[in-house]
Amino acid sequence: MRKEDKSTIIEQIAATINEYNHFYLVDVTAMNAAATSELRRICYKSDIKLMVIKNTLLHKALESMENDYSPLYACLKGTTAIMFSDVANAPAKLIKEKAKDGIPGLKGAYAEEGFYIGADQLDALISIKSKNEVIADIVALLQSPAKNVISALQSGGNTLHGVLKTLGERPE
Repeated sequence: MRKEDKSTIIEQIAATINEYNHFYLVDVTAMNAAATSELRRICYKSDIKLMVIKNTLLHKALESMENDYSPLYACLKGTTAIMFSDVANAPAKLIKEKAKDGIPGLKGAYAEEGFYIGADQLDALISIKSKNEVIADIVALLQSPAKNVISALQSGGNTLHGVLKTLGERPE
């Protein structure tokens, strides 16, 4: 491959990393072409972009970025695929669902501005909530006390109304 071609590929990788908020480095060493194609189809359906790339090109792309991605450099061994996603836990869920005998296996990830190195971090990545899930939880927490107060006022009002009605209907 010519040097100009390599620099173009490195720029494309860096642009893709900037485009997505989260990316996962996945070990696809033992996957054949059919299994890789199936993984690509599943990723496409889940709005995850999958790229299989040379480790040296990825390393150079990560070095050219403004952020420091040095914790991920040790993961760049063997055959590496990158999963890009806007939802932090989507690739982790897909890997857990798809992985048979550790294939594809998680090497490392950059999600929610944090680094997760090693396959043992998969459960931690799955438990990460997306921005929309966190907002929904906050809204539910904020609504809960107001709903309790309204409910108490309504039930108390009905009880008070019932007591007054009974007292008013009682003969003297």
